[in-house]
Amino acid sequence: MGLLAGSTVFLLTLLWGTCVVVGKCDVTENGVAIDSTDTKGFSLTGSGITTDVQTSYAARIMAISVVPFVIAQFPKMLKTHHGERLAILLALIASFSLVLAYCLYQVFQPWVQKRKLAYAKHKHVISGILQHAQKQALGRLLNDDGSPNENVIRKLFHKIDNDDSRNLSRAELHALIIGINFEEIDFDKNDAVDKIMDDFDTSGNDTVEEDEFVAGMKIWLHEAKQKVEASGAYSNKFVNDYHARTREDHDQLVDRSDEAVESVENPGWCIAKAVGYLLLGATICAAFADPLVDAVHNFSNATHIPSFFVSFIGLPLATNSSEAVSAIIFASRKKQRTCSLTFSEVYGGVTMNNTLCLGVFLALIYFRELTWDFSSEVLVILLVCVIMGLFTSFRTSFPLWTCLVAYLLYPLTLAVVYVLDFVFGWS
Repeated sequence: MGLLAGSTVFLLTLLWGTCVVVGKCDVTENGVAIDSTDTKGFSLTGSGITTDVQTSYAARIMAISVVPFVIAQFPKMLKTHHGERLAILLALIASFSLVLAYCLYQVFQPWVQKRKLAYAKHKHVISGILQHAQKQALGRLLNDDGSPNENVIRKLFHKIDNDDSRNLSRAELHALIIGINFEEIDFDKNDAVDKIMDDFDTSGNDTVEEDEFVAGMKIWLHEAKQKVEASGAYSNKFVNDYHARTREDHDQLVDRSDEAVESVENPGWCIAKAVGYLLLGATICAAFADPLVDAVHNFSNATHIPSFFVSFIGLPLATNSSEAVSAIIFASRKKQRTCSLTFSEVYGGVTMNNTLCLGVFLALIYFRELTWDFSSEVLVILLVCVIMGLFTSFRTSFPLWTCLVAYLLYPLTLAVVYVLDFVFGWS
C-alpha cells in the first residue's frame, strides 16, 4: 500500500512539476504557450505549458478513479467496525468496474487510443531513422561508453543533404522517410516530416541545420538508451533492438478496424487471449505481493530505515524511473502536442494505479481476510488526486508557478503520513 500511494504521489507531484519546468515556453497574454520559444527564463507567470482539452478529460477521469478508496475507507470515517468487509467487497467491485469502464471508454472515445498510437508511431519513425542511419553511416552512432558519435552523425547529415546546402529541407526529409522500409506500418509521411521538423528545427526557419541535426539525433539516441538496456558495448544490435521494441509498442496499440475482416483470424480467440493476458498480469501481481513486502521489511530491518520510507519513497522512485525519464525527455521538446501526450500518460498511469492496482490489493485483503488499516495512505492519495484533479481538469494552460504547487504537495504528503502514523498512531 505504501508503494501504491507513493507511486501515485510521485507521478502527480515530482514528475508533474518537473515536466512543467522542462516543457515551459513563453506564454502569451492569452495564457497560451508558444511552441519552442523559451526566452523568459524562469518567469513564474511569463512562461509555462499548454495542453489540449483532451488532456483535461484524462485528468477528470483520474479524479473519478479515487471512488474505490472512499468506499473502502467509509467505515473508518464513521469510526465503526461494522460493514468493513462489505465495504472492501464493494470497493473491489468498484475498482474492477472502473477498469472495465475505462477500457470501454477508450473503445467508444478513441481519442485516448489514437493519442497513444500517434505517440507509438512517432517513436517507431524515430527508431526507423536511427536504424537506417546505423546502416548507412560509416561507423556506429554510439561509442562504447554510450555517448553519441558526433562524427558519424555529421557524416549522416551530409549524406542526406543531397544539394550540399548545409541544411535539410522538407523535401530531403520526405525522401529520407520514403527510402526507409517501415515494415508496412501505415502513417502519413508528411505528418512524419512535420514531427521531425518539430524535433530538430529549433531555429524555426523551416530547415534543419547541421548543428540542429546533431542535437536532435543526440536526443533521439538518449531516448533509445532509456528504452532499451545495452549489455556491454553499444553495438549495431542496440539500435535494431530499439526499432523492434517500438514496433512491438506500435502493434500493441494499432487500431485494426480499417483492415479487412479476412485479415483477423478467429477474433474470439484474440479476445480470449487478451483477457487471459490481463488475468495473468493480475495473478503475477498478487503472487509477488507478499515477497515484495518481505523484501521491504528485511531491507528496513537491515538498514534501520522505517519501512514506510522504503515503500513510500524508495520503491516508487525505482519502479517509475524509466517512465519518468521518458516523460521528462518528451516534455523537454517544448511543444503543446508533446506536453499533452506527456501529461495524458501521467494521468493514465495514476488512473490505473487507482483502479487495477488497487483492485488487486483489495482482492488480497478480502479473500485473505486481512484488516484494512491504511487511513493515512488513503488520505494522502485522496488529497493529491483531488487537488491535482481539480487543478488540471478545468484548465489547459499552466504557468511555471503551478509546478511549485505540485512540488509542495510531495513533502506535505510525507509529513501527513509520518505524523498520522508515527505521532497519532493511525497505522
